[in-house]
Amino acid sequence: MAGAKNHDYHILPPDVWPFVGAMSALTMTSGGVLFMHQLPGGVGIMLAGLAGVALTMFSWWGKVIKEAHEGHHTPVVQLHQRYGMILFIASEVMFFVGWFWAFFDFSLFPSKIAVEMIGGQWPPKAIKEVMNAFDLPLLNTLILLCSGTTLTWAHHALIHDNRTDLKRGLWATILLGMLFTSIQAYEYSHAPFPFGVNTYGSAFYMATGFHGFHVIVGTIFLIVCLIRAYGNEFTPRQHFGFEAAAWYWHFVDVVWLFLFIAIYVWGNWGAVVE
Repeated sequence: MAGAKNHDYHILPPDVWPFVGAMSALTMTSGGVLFMHQLPGGVGIMLAGLAGVALTMFSWWGKVIKEAHEGHHTPVVQLHQRYGMILFIASEVMFFVGWFWAFFDFSLFPSKIAVEMIGGQWPPKAIKEVMNAFDLPLLNTLILLCSGTTLTWAHHALIHDNRTDLKRGLWATILLGMLFTSIQAYEYSHAPFPFGVNTYGSAFYMATGFHGFHVIVGTIFLIVCLIRAYGNEFTPRQHFGFEAAAWYWHFVDVVWLFLFIAIYVWGNWGAVVE
């Protein structure tokens, strides 16, 4: 029969959302540039672009979910979705490699000018006190490790079609993620050094701050999964949305372990703690 589908792939029809997303991203970044240069209209343009990006995400991913319900996500399609998520996480790994590289470059291989600026020591002389790694950072480490455990519990419950434990595990993981973010916000508000004064402060806040942003994104990701779990949209055989959220969350956990060891413990070695 002419036009009949005789393959396992999903050929997408033309859609407006890729164009809307690209234009929204351009608008958002342009507004950000205007805002950072203190030019008029920057905040409004940036927020308009952000709203367009959010709308694109909501609508586009909603279509992906609809396609899954319609049976378009064959095993081949699901495999390629997994490849896509793996590549996305790999790009995120390289993103954080850049911040770690900057931190170690500033501390181990400073230029002559940087040596004069930081006083020949790390953390720099201008940093009178640093955060105690074994206070709130250690607590947050335990919280994230526990959240990985509760998410694994939810995953196993889903595989065994245990809807009650699936919801319980997701609830626990989301609450732990919110607790982590709250503690980090409290830590920032009581930090003994500001952002941007020297290389230490800049590298510290950029690395830990972007990780905190990823925790917020991961929490939203899990909230969507919880809503879908209440709608019985996941099955033991087809739940890529949940798997993608779980992979992302475990990635966030691992990055924090490296941050804790490299920046909080090693980076503050021998300094005066708060």
